[in-house]
Amino acid sequence: MTTSLAAVFTSPGAPLEMQSFPLPTLNGSEALVKIECATICGSDLHSYFGRRHTPIPGILGHEMVGEIVAAGPDGASDYHGVPLVIGDHVTWSMVWSCGKCFYCSRGLRSKCEKLMKFGHEPITPGRELLGGMAEHCYLPEGTAIFRVPKNLPHQVASPANCATATVAAVYRNAGPVAGETIVVHGAGMLGVTACAMAASGGAARVIVIEPDARRRQMALRFGADVAIDSTKDAQVIAAEVKSVTEGRGADVGLEFAGYPESIELGISLLRMGGRFVMAGATFPSRFVQLDGEQLVRRMIRITGVYNYIPEDLEAALEFLSRTVDKFPYTELVGAIFPLRSVNMAIAFAESERPPRVALVP
Repeated sequence: MTTSLAAVFTSPGAPLEMQSFPLPTLNGSEALVKIECATICGSDLHSYFGRRHTPIPGILGHEMVGEIVAAGPDGASDYHGVPLVIGDHVTWSMVWSCGKCFYCSRGLRSKCEKLMKFGHEPITPGRELLGGMAEHCYLPEGTAIFRVPKNLPHQVASPANCATATVAAVYRNAGPVAGETIVVHGAGMLGVTACAMAASGGAARVIVIEPDARRRQMALRFGADVAIDSTKDAQVIAAEVKSVTEGRGADVGLEFAGYPESIELGISLLRMGGRFVMAGATFPSRFVQLDGEQLVRRMIRITGVYNYIPEDLEAALEFLSRTVDKFPYTELVGAIFPLRSVNMAIAFAESERPPRVALVP
């Protein structure tokens, strides 16, 4: 095989175009992966429908797993320097970072000054295959590659390098949750994963707030103890949270919905000294209204999380491998489509809103 088929994003809302590209000539420790499964993330839908800016033309998709099929003359290695061999099943950080710049040297590899994100790059000669909606993906030198645990099905492992790793980053910033009350805002892919991580981490109780009844029920199957309809009046929601926290409020709030109303509600539900970690506000919206005096008097800590570091992906894979028999991860993928039916897959994902839709080349 000398070419690879890919679905090319040319304009917001326009059907993706199937095109063939030559397989890249690999140098140094570069690698080529044959994609076995790619899942459609919510940000892919935002890009496709013009709700966020993404360079065009490009190949969307950043959640993927695959098989090493070629490496450069120096051979490829995983993140820890262990050599990879042809046939290894791998995933990799959706964020490529240099590891040396101002931000990388200060623990912010996700904000690297030379940042590259798979599924978000324009097509350029020799670097066409940088997205998941294709038969192959090119991994530049320095890509943080991890072997996929053998007990993980493809559709379970594929979201790890976005959804699960992002949630791992959120918990790294939130700190230990054992014995605490966690409120999760939003029960999409990240929200239900957050419920599972909180339950597995020994949280005293997990409360999820979500408008969709189907997603609330799913969250209960992923470790949530209480599921509250977010369309209820804010005072009613606050009363429900206080009723299970001896009137104090939640220890930790995790925000995955991204809407100003969700953020404002979430901070109001915290106890004195509560922590609030935000990861959902990745699209334009109105300004969030907060009472500065209350933030100070109640000693609230607010942290934003965007992207993640390689160690978060490693933690995500370990978590999935450890809990794959405990939670119904495969049910989060609402349908599986062949790559050539990618436009049907996108339409299904937008209209039916399952946590994920999978593409299998």
